[in-house]
Amino acid sequence: MPKANPRHPKFPIPGGPELRAKGWRQEALLRLLENVLSVGEDPDNLVVYAALGKAARNWAAHKGIGKALTEMDENQTLLIQSGKPIGLIRTHDKAPLVIMANCNIVGQWAKAEVFYELQRKGLICWGGLTAGAWQYIGSQGVIQGTYEIFMRIAERRFGGDLFGRFVLTAGLGGMGGAQPLAGRMAGAAILCVDIDAERARKRQDIGYLQEIAPDLDSALAMIDAAVKEKRALSVGLVGNAAEIYPEIARRGIVPDIVTDQTSAHDLVYGYVPKGMTLQQVKDLRDDGQGQLMAASRASIVEHVKAMLDFQRQGSEVFDNGNLIRTQAKEGGVANAFDIPIFTEAYLRPLFCRAIGPFRWMALSGEESDIAHIDDLLLEMFPDNKIITNWIRLARQHVPFEGLPARIAWLGHGERTALARRVNELVASGELKGPIAFSRDHLDAGAMAHPNIMTERMKDGSDAIADWPLIDAMMLCSSMADLVVVHSGGGGYAGYMTSCGVTVVADGTPAADERLDHALTNDTALGVMRYADAGYEEALDEVAKKDVPYIRLG
Repeated sequence: MPKANPRHPKFPIPGGPELRAKGWRQEALLRLLENVLSVGEDPDNLVVYAALGKAARNWAAHKGIGKALTEMDENQTLLIQSGKPIGLIRTHDKAPLVIMANCNIVGQWAKAEVFYELQRKGLICWGGLTAGAWQYIGSQGVIQGTYEIFMRIAERRFGGDLFGRFVLTAGLGGMGGAQPLAGRMAGAAILCVDIDAERARKRQDIGYLQEIAPDLDSALAMIDAAVKEKRALSVGLVGNAAEIYPEIARRGIVPDIVTDQTSAHDLVYGYVPKGMTLQQVKDLRDDGQGQLMAASRASIVEHVKAMLDFQRQGSEVFDNGNLIRTQAKEGGVANAFDIPIFTEAYLRPLFCRAIGPFRWMALSGEESDIAHIDDLLLEMFPDNKIITNWIRLARQHVPFEGLPARIAWLGHGERTALARRVNELVASGELKGPIAFSRDHLDAGAMAHPNIMTERMKDGSDAIADWPLIDAMMLCSSMADLVVVHSGGGGYAGYMTSCGVTVVADGTPAADERLDHALTNDTALGVMRYADAGYEEALDEVAKKDVPYIRLG
């Protein structure tokens, strides 16, 4: 039976042993569709996160998807175009159940203005990364990645942890909401700014944010006390980052780490210019888009200038993947890209070995299933410090949202080994229901984004989008249950292409075969992508793990 959802009462959390569909594969995808709304930011409008990242194009499309998943057989495949079901075709029981393509616009037309017009006409919707692919699990989905970034900085500059260090950031939405908890887990005193008081309250309600300060003076006093005491603390402040960052700099306060995860990618539906209220911004979205885009970009210029000022004074400053540098450069900040992107600066050595944000969801709705898999992880990978440290911290600090889920950065071979073992536990009845395995699209072979994932590639292949397209075709050939290709919407239009995958462990031999092929090939391609670009870590992984990469010359 579904469980009550206090955050969004109209969107209960799925779970229980009863099936509405003809099999667990179909039921799994139906529950994941329901789950992304139960943990979403604005489910009444189908928005999961990031201002416009939607689960379906409209409510008629959502209803049609649910109906198809309920009625389809295993030898059929549901086709989805930008969040709308368009066909249910006859395939075979080893084919994907769902193939979708969201927000893919032809190159010369892939611009924000074109996207907004197509969206207004109801012809397209943006799936974000995991929103439209029904893979979002709440803020936990990015929390380990954020934590690993902080820990890489801690190891390089601060002796291995962030106790006694001040982190300044902004954005408490579906992605940015992970920052206060990740910072606290790393030991920092972290100040998180957001213009939306409701977002701050949401993060506090679910345990990601400890305190909300009434004003900047109070916030800085709380942070200063925690720094002096070397006490981990997360503080929220309702305000505009384009005003708060420059004011902190004006006072001569230099944070140890500075970043930002506002919706700076979207100048219309995301970022809020300084001097405007949320309601004023909403009023301009239909008839004043040009004015709003200009005002947003002007504020981002001030925002990024303050970040550069902090950098000059010694702060560790990085772009957390929201195109804020791009917007600032277009607004006239010529040196905006002096701020590095987080992927190249901190995480690329992990991606070279296809170590990335793997995740799984307990379709039973029972937290005990995740606890059992946590134990299994510690048993299977006792020498993997990233995993053992993360599971210890996650159990202590990370609350579940929606279906119980866990994220863990596993690499090539490790994901497959875990998933197949979990499938055995489903078969034996040791788990109370099937488990859906997925990952973020920001994964080794799954994303091309020259200003985020693939910035400054060693061989100059930043803009080549072949890899996520190959990944999607390969995953269809590898029997995955759901395969999706996404491109950017809003301000991300024209900047990215990514691939997503979901495979269901329902305890059957067929599931074991799907998990083996899809997960192994997915990470193998990730290693190949970086090996092909000439990264030594990836070439080492090829040799160590016998990855079937064809090296010429």
